[in-house]
Amino acid sequence: MRVSHRRPAVRCLTALSFSLVALTGCSGAGDGQAAATTPGISATPSASAESTAPDTAPDDTSSSTGAAPWSGTKQFVQIEDARTSDGRTYLSVRPAQKKAHAQFEAWVIVPGEGPYTEVSMAEDAKVLLSVPLGDAKHPASYSQAEFVDRLTAQSSLPRLLLGYDLSFDGEGRVTRLQSLYTP
Repeated sequence: MRVSHRRPAVRCLTALSFSLVALTGCSGAGDGQAAATTPGISATPSASAESTAPDTAPDDTSSSTGAAPWSGTKQFVQIEDARTSDGRTYLSVRPAQKKAHAQFEAWVIVPGEGPYTEVSMAEDAKVLLSVPLGDAKHPASYSQAEFVDRLTAQSSLPRLLLGYDLSFDGEGRVTRLQSLYTP
């Protein structure tokens, strides 16, 4: 004898769905929205190992909302130049895309378009480099000064083939920089 459990399961899920709708509909106006629209947090999606960053530069919302571009996000970028001034490191960055390489354990960097934006690094920002800027295939820690020296030693053409995952704090400063391995 075959008994179907499908119909009771559908009823249970339907009842659960209606109760969740009723609970969320009964909350006060604006409840829960504050967390979704917290000022200073960018709605730009972050680049994960499977996803890519947007092709365009962020809107400069710093003058209208007081938040720096990319605050509180993770972005995949290309770095055109780096410099140190007044004890702080500055990077000239632009969004790019990364795609998994078909044959190697590496990334293919798709250059972005548009202008570069200068961002600063936090004093305690972590710098993780792999080849060609670092000495090994797997990321190793370097100082910000070593990163600036290694990047500026590269000519502009190889820089276009490099990509970086940057993590930003709530003030728009880079707190973590990691170069990606490219063949």
